Amino acid sequence: MIMRLRHRLIGSLAGLGLLAVLGCGGDGLPRRYPVSGRVTYQGKPVPKGEVTFSPTRDNGRTAAGNIQGDGSYRLTTMNPGDGALPGRYRVSVTAVAVDFSEVETTKGGPPLSEEAEEILPRIHYAPSRYENPDTSGLTAEVKPQSNTINFVLRD
Repeated sequence: MIMRLRHRLIGSLAGLGLLAVLGCGGDGLPRRYPVSGRVTYQGKPVPKGEVTFSPTRDNGRTAAGNIQGDGSYRLTTMNPGDGALPGRYRVSVTAVAVDFSEVETTKGGPPLSEEAEEILPRIHYAPSRYENPDTSGLTAEVKPQSNTINFVLRD
C-alpha cells in the first residue's frame, strides 16, 4: 500500500513537472515569457503609470504592467507578472496622475467623488502622444526567453 502511494505520488509529481516544462499554466493560454524594463523621460525615470503591449496580430493578447517609482515595469497577460506571449507589439505608455495638491482633505473624511476628480488638474509624466499605440511610435518584440525592454521617451 505504501509502495502504491509512493508510485502515485512520483507519477503525479512527474506529470506536474511535464506541464511546467510544456508551459501550460492551466489558464488555456500558451506560454508567456517574462518582460520587464524601465521607462525614462528627459533622463529621469517615469515615476508612475502603465505600459501596455498591444499585439500586432489578431491571435495575440494584450499585456500590461504598472510603472513603479524607479521607472521599472513588469508585464502581466493573465496572472500577475506572467509576462507576454512571443511576438511583435505596439506599445503605449500612460503616465498621468490626478493632482491632489490643491485639494484640502481631512484624514478619515469621505473620498472625493469621481465627478470631483474629473475636474482636478492632471500631472503628465510623459508626453500625451505616448498614451496611444498608434501615435507613440514605440514597438517591441517579445522573444521566447526572459526579455528586458527599456523605453526612452522624448518630446
